Amino acid sequence: MKQLFFLIILSIIHLSSYAQTAYIASEYFSAVKVINVATNAVVASIPVGANPIGVSVSPDGNKVYVANSQSNTVSVINSATNTVSATIPVGSLPFGLAVCPDGSRVYVSNYNNSTISVINSATNTVSATIAVGNGPRGIVVSPDGNKVYVATQVNNSVCVINSATNTVIKTIYAESFPESIAISPDGTKVFVVVSNANKICVINSSADTVMKRVYIGRWPEGIAISPDGSKIYVSNMDNDNVSVMNSATFTIEATIPVGHSPRGISVSPDGSKVYVLNYLASSISVINTATNTVSSTISVGLFPSSFGNFISSNIYSCGHSISGKTRYAAKANTVLHPTPQHIILLFTI
Repeated sequence: MKQLFFLIILSIIHLSSYAQTAYIASEYFSAVKVINVATNAVVASIPVGANPIGVSVSPDGNKVYVANSQSNTVSVINSATNTVSATIPVGSLPFGLAVCPDGSRVYVSNYNNSTISVINSATNTVSATIAVGNGPRGIVVSPDGNKVYVATQVNNSVCVINSATNTVIKTIYAESFPESIAISPDGTKVFVVVSNANKICVINSSADTVMKRVYIGRWPEGIAISPDGSKIYVSNMDNDNVSVMNSATFTIEATIPVGHSPRGISVSPDGSKVYVLNYLASSISVINTATNTVSSTISVGLFPSSFGNFISSNIYSCGHSISGKTRYAAKANTVLHPTPQHIILLFTI
């Protein structure tokens, strides 16, 4: 019996079910606050372990991983129910988190142990522990999942891990106090925030060598990259601002004033907004990327942290929640790309 596939795309000017959600770790309250960024409203507060810092949303948007620095655990949040579904013991003082592209592994930097815990996301257990340089902080996985880059503060370096063998294959000098780290969407460049040097260290990922060092603001902390890879956003804690760097020319295109002591930073999946956590102002500055100005400020309570990818974008189709990068498969070898302006309905007869 033959099957016919009909595709109906309904254009909608305002799609209320398209939602972006921010997961904000609060060190003071040992909780994660869930914010609907369309309304700037806190819709939930989820108790986690003590002093949560690192946050990373899984690629499918179904899970949120939280590093609890003083509990030595990772909380796994079910994003559909806003409840903790698992608590995983890791090393001492977990800080950074990164989920691999297929969502099967989560990498956690343990600052005091100088190790990386590799979590199997299917079983919520640690499947491997990797020794790295002293004081690992920021961590990122390459888009192809083959490499993991770790900023190690005490060693002033970046460790490169082969994800297939769970071994360090190279160590790259990055200057004093590397903090956060990000990788371009095409995987060709790694950007390292070097806090004490007030610089961004740019690494060529094919050779794993430093190709550029760029002066930025005073004591840079967080880093995020636009979805198209053209802009680098860096929060400068001592300047109370965000630098916008062109990733091709490595020039600073704008400097945007935000709240006091900005730290964590994340870009919305559509690239239209940047969310900056102002640690000592207890707020989030929302930057309009078209104008490079703060369009709104959200009050979130004491000491918001959330180092990492803390924004999730969800599109609801026929009652199912999927991430903004998830593909709808109508049939074999058919790939559809949903947008915020469309609902895609598939029918078979």
